[in-house]
Amino acid sequence: MKRLPARPSVAHLKAQAKDLLRDYRAGDRAAFERLREALPVARGRDDAELADLALRLHDMQSCVGREYGFPSWSELRTCVEWQRVRAEDGALSRWFDLVYGAGFDPPRPAAAERVYDELGAERRADPFVACAAGDEAIVRQTLERDPGWVNRAGSLLEMTPLVAVTFSTLVRLPRFADGLRRCARILLDAGADRDATWAPAAFPGAAFGALYGAAGHAHDPALTRMLLEAGADPNDGESLYHSLDGPDLECTRLLLEAGAIVSGGNALFHVLDRENLPGLELLLAHGGDPNEFSDSLGRPLHHAIRRGRSLAHIDALLAAGADPTAPASSGVSAELLAFRFGRTDIVARFGSDEPPAAHDRFLGACARADRDAAAALLATQPALLSELSEEQLRLLPVLAESGRRDAVELMVALGWPIDVRGGDWSASALNLAVFRGDAQLTEFLLEHGARWTEEHGYEDNVMGTLSFVSGAQTESDGDWLGCARALVAHGMPRPPARYSFAEDVEAYFAGLPANSG
Repeated sequence: MKRLPARPSVAHLKAQAKDLLRDYRAGDRAAFERLREALPVARGRDDAELADLALRLHDMQSCVGREYGFPSWSELRTCVEWQRVRAEDGALSRWFDLVYGAGFDPPRPAAAERVYDELGAERRADPFVACAAGDEAIVRQTLERDPGWVNRAGSLLEMTPLVAVTFSTLVRLPRFADGLRRCARILLDAGADRDATWAPAAFPGAAFGALYGAAGHAHDPALTRMLLEAGADPNDGESLYHSLDGPDLECTRLLLEAGAIVSGGNALFHVLDRENLPGLELLLAHGGDPNEFSDSLGRPLHHAIRRGRSLAHIDALLAAGADPTAPASSGVSAELLAFRFGRTDIVARFGSDEPPAAHDRFLGACARADRDAAAALLATQPALLSELSEEQLRLLPVLAESGRRDAVELMVALGWPIDVRGGDWSASALNLAVFRGDAQLTEFLLEHGARWTEEHGYEDNVMGTLSFVSGAQTESDGDWLGCARALVAHGMPRPPARYSFAEDVEAYFAGLPANSG
């Protein structure tokens, strides 16, 4: 494993990644060997297979990070940047960001562990640093000196001590886990409020309880059990929902066994946001209402269809009593929605007949990417597309959000309004294609009239979408650079300085003239 120099430089490490990319593209055998040694996707592949992968700069950065013993480039960069700020007044705030996350930036406990020892003895003696790291000796000493501290909010983040413990993602690491759990017990025994809340500055008006920290943020069953046994309220409106994002269902199970109510907090809808059949079955077994109604989401069957869930999820809902004829707020039933989304497997499971309305048959043909069926319907009724309702037109961005490139391309080719907004964040198909890093669909949409200025529900445009997603997911498979090239080729100017991007995207924009686009 390589060792970082005494004064590492992010710029120098970036140069290493760029050199590796150059050598890889030149077919250098040493570069291929480095990739096989460090990059999981490259292991076991011969030179020809590696060349066919068409790896990009973010892959090289990941390789460089792993060569230095870090799980990702972002972890390496974080630790190198720490070397620059560790002597500054803001160093402690930066460390807390690594432990707890900062706004929409996720926590980075591995990076926080690496720099913990470099905080220095004085900073590690801070009682709230001790809470974050599970230093029980300092927690005990602080309580002995000041018993009232147990429920007093403090630190840079204005947390109570118990909240500082239960929100600490260092509990995921063996070095800190036992100490954090012991600190929680010490604080509870000293009278800590088990339902204490934290109001992060990044989320005005929100308040998150200690139980949410344990079950929905740190995802630690031991802390969750401890708080529930102390009487924490499992129906805090957040914990059950977010527990479903954990690595397993143990925290969810503990909350349900403690009396968490499934319906009313959107947990049943959230579990359908991804393939999680065990989670769905667990919620249904603990009283989840398969016909729960939401103004924005409809009913669980509706949500499962929109999210493209497997037939097994549909079967679980039906077995629990879901009614496919029950309408959403729009009046559309799950039966009709399945037709519109082209889910013939679900339609067959419902035992439904083909809908009589040509509009619905047309939508189903488009969603199935059945060009012949869609064209035949338009040939007999040319006004079909212009007669679609606003809700029906939103099928385009919803399918783009699900990665259904074949269906989106057919719909645009048939004349679908390309800038219609929909999906979870009221975004156009172009915004959603860029969010997924789908450079091919991005290029297609731009060639057919989509514009980078199209806005979404977070009051920004495609430039902002690219900034957010590329900066947050540099380790993913999305082709952010390909999306950026397509956007610039179709008129997007070089972004202003307030936006930041993944490394390769940032480098590409930096090489453009200031008035490009």
